[in-house]
Amino acid sequence: VIGCDFKTKLKSTTMTSPDIRAGISLLIAALSADGTSTIHNIEQIDRGYERIDERLRAIGAKIERV
Repeated sequence: VIGCDFKTKLKSTTMTSPDIRAGISLLIAALSADGTSTIHNIEQIDRGYERIDERLRAIGAKIERV
């Protein structure tokens, strides 16, 4: 698991979601990374996770569609 030693932090970046499962994995990683990340092709995530941005905001995530 990346970061299991808590010495290496994830950093923000720009990425593209190739499919549903990879997209949600990228989203989770982005939420735990330092800084602001951008995910392109979010339609892939939307296909499998209805209103994911609203649901994550409801539990305190800082997430925004642009």
